[in-house]
Amino acid sequence: MNAISPDLMRFSAEKATAPTRHLGIRYNEAGAFLPEPGNTVVCHLVEGSATQRTLTDVRTRLMALPEAEKFAFTPASSLHMTLFQGIIEHRRLADFWPADLPFETPIDDMTALLQARLAYFSAPPPFQVRTIGLRPLGLTVEGVTEEDRRIMAAWRDAFADILVYRHPDHDDYEFHITLSYFIRGLSDAALPVWQAALSEGLAEIARTAPILELRPPAFCAFADMNHFEEILVFDQTPED
Repeated sequence: MNAISPDLMRFSAEKATAPTRHLGIRYNEAGAFLPEPGNTVVCHLVEGSATQRTLTDVRTRLMALPEAEKFAFTPASSLHMTLFQGIIEHRRLADFWPADLPFETPIDDMTALLQARLAYFSAPPPFQVRTIGLRPLGLTVEGVTEEDRRIMAAWRDAFADILVYRHPDHDDYEFHITLSYFIRGLSDAALPVWQAALSEGLAEIARTAPILELRPPAFCAFADMNHFEEILVFDQTPED
């Protein structure tokens, strides 16, 4: 039997005694997503790819586990890696909002303003990504090589410069692909089952999708966590 990892133990009823910051704002106790409009820059999964098939399969198996109702699962169609966090309705704060735009600006207006700025964005080179961990909330990922990791950081720096804000975790942001959000803790009986499924899922991803097939970064608008509409896709054509 696999030992319970510290990453999974965080989601146990024993350890997770306080509500998460998104509960009641992003989603409710029933796992339904609530209105939370904003924008972001993400890389969606390539449609029909081995990566999409594998991650969808892993998601389906996690959703079938005991006590899966203790997580709010995002739709399979929305799976993506966030490259740069945009602005969001409930986070109108310094460092999370362009320094030169009023906090009270409506989200739709903000999206239009940021899209106009990004029309002049000069995209860094392409990069490749691999999975390094799997938790109930999803995959943790990183650039395949040190050069990939440097390029991903360059993308983030370029977005921060043109959009005029930089989150406090800008330099140590943990790249990830969200599968779910946490509602309440798992029982002791459920933990070994989840640990086995996470270990098997990570091994499957490593075997069938060692390099994640991602679409080019895209500036997206969203009304909630169910769908991220691509409104500006950034060219990643390698230079000759």
